[in-house]
Amino acid sequence: MSKFDEQMDNYREAMGDMEYDESLLEIIAKDLGPSIYNADSSQVACSDKSERDRIKTNFLIGKHGMADSAELDDAILFICDKMKGATKKYRPVFYYWLVLHLGIETNYN
Repeated sequence: MSKFDEQMDNYREAMGDMEYDESLLEIIAKDLGPSIYNADSSQVACSDKSERDRIKTNFLIGKHGMADSAELDDAILFICDKMKGATKKYRPVFYYWLVLHLGIETNYN
């Protein structure tokens, strides 16, 4: 089994019995490149404001071309709250829920 497949198994487990689009999750994970293999960058630290700012600046504004707004901050905090009980907030899973919440999944078609 490849390292990527092992990571995908972690993400599937993190999704639990929730209904989700596995192909979209896989695309997001591949899009993140080598960062998913690094212990620090593979997870989101919701309690760190600079981490939340990086998600907004690099992922939402930089990658998806969204305009900076309070809506983006609110969306990130919403997903942090949604994943509050998760012991590991895997970045691809976090981004997956963020993409769905903001309705930008068509950016991956």
